[in-house]
Amino acid sequence: MKPQELCFPNLADCVAKLAADLADCLGHAVDRRGRAGLAVSGGRTPEHIFPALSRKPLAWDRVSITLADERWVDVDHPDSNEGLARRLLMQGPAAQARFIGLKTASETPFDGEAGVEANLAALDWPLDAVYLGMGEDGHIASLFPAATDWRDAPGRALAVGAAGSRHPRMTLTPGALLDSRHIFLAITGPEKRAAFEAALRPGPLVQYPVRLVLHQTDVPVTVYMVD
Repeated sequence: MKPQELCFPNLADCVAKLAADLADCLGHAVDRRGRAGLAVSGGRTPEHIFPALSRKPLAWDRVSITLADERWVDVDHPDSNEGLARRLLMQGPAAQARFIGLKTASETPFDGEAGVEANLAALDWPLDAVYLGMGEDGHIASLFPAATDWRDAPGRALAVGAAGSRHPRMTLTPGALLDSRHIFLAITGPEKRAAFEAALRPGPLVQYPVRLVLHQTDVPVTVYMVD
């Protein structure tokens, strides 16, 4: 099953289509099972996606939202993905959704890993939709190139140590990301497009972690691309 690739002339068209498709996916899940689960990523593109999605007329009180990954910072920190989601996604109609974050009061993500694992168990798995971005190095969530400790991580939560200026983090494991009914991947800009094209070729996961979702056949993947 190859990823479906959708290309757009501008960010506005990409945002409109991606928000509509996410809403349709969640709406169908509510209609079929009475509930829906969504994991979202942080970054710059979600600053556009989240407001558009939040305005969709869904039964938001039946939707549960979590994160693909989180920096180990307080929610009011400017780098907090939970803070971004609460400011821009869980507003208006979407304020009724249930949110399960990846940050606890523990001092480090390694101390908090078991607690996050327990919190994630409250979600209905598989998730209906996972919305991912991708870095210019091909990373998704907080699964980074050359870091081999994530490939066979058990469970759903994985602590990630600091590296250089990068915050320590908590991420969904590969198994959790793939424990979903549909993956929506946003690729913006020529540098990321080049990394995506390279990742489509066979090779090790640790070179381009996005290969985790591109080279599997169990979960449908739709890619939204704009240069």
